[in-house]
Amino acid sequence: MLTESEVSRSWNKLFKSGEISETSFERAEALLDELRPTSPLRHRLMSELEELRQMHAERVEA
Repeated sequence: MLTESEVSRSWNKLFKSGEISETSFERAEALLDELRPTSPLRHRLMSELEELRQMHAERVEA
C-alpha cells in the first residue's frame, strides 16, 4: 500500500503531460485503490478523475 504522498506524486505525474488515455484512467483507478476508503485524498481524487473523464469524453466527441 502506498502512502497518500506517494499516490499524490504519482497522480500528478500521470496527468501532468495533458495526454489522457484509457490507460491513464486505469492507472488512476489503481492509485485510488491504494488509499483507504475513508481517505479525504481518495474522495478528492475520485472527483477529479470523474471531471477528467468528462473532459476527455467531450474532446473525443468533438
